[in-house]
Amino acid sequence: MAETELDRCDTTEVHEDLLKIVNETMPEETELYDLAELFKVFGDSTRIRILFVLFEAEVCVCDLAQALNMTQSAISHQLKILKQNKLVKNRREGKSVFYSLADGHVRTIIAQGREHIEE
Repeated sequence: MAETELDRCDTTEVHEDLLKIVNETMPEETELYDLAELFKVFGDSTRIRILFVLFEAEVCVCDLAQALNMTQSAISHQLKILKQNKLVKNRREGKSVFYSLADGHVRTIIAQGREHIEE
């Protein structure tokens, strides 16, 4: 890819003060990796659809499958990923397992994303 005017600096001067701030505030590599992995979870429209259902109510797998016109097995697979990433939680009631959003952060992340794409 060819370098454009916007890709080049007009000077060879390194801005040490800026680099110092960046180096002091940059999170550890493991934290950056974990953050990137979290955002990958939001990269699947089925998982986003599940989260939107959970915005409204605590539901079981069979209700999610019905609401999204998917198999329970497919829903369970996506719920496992959402749970591993601490985006949903579950509780058992008899033989049924009910799912809900893990916390308010999930709603905030989705709301911020929607706001961003609507700008």
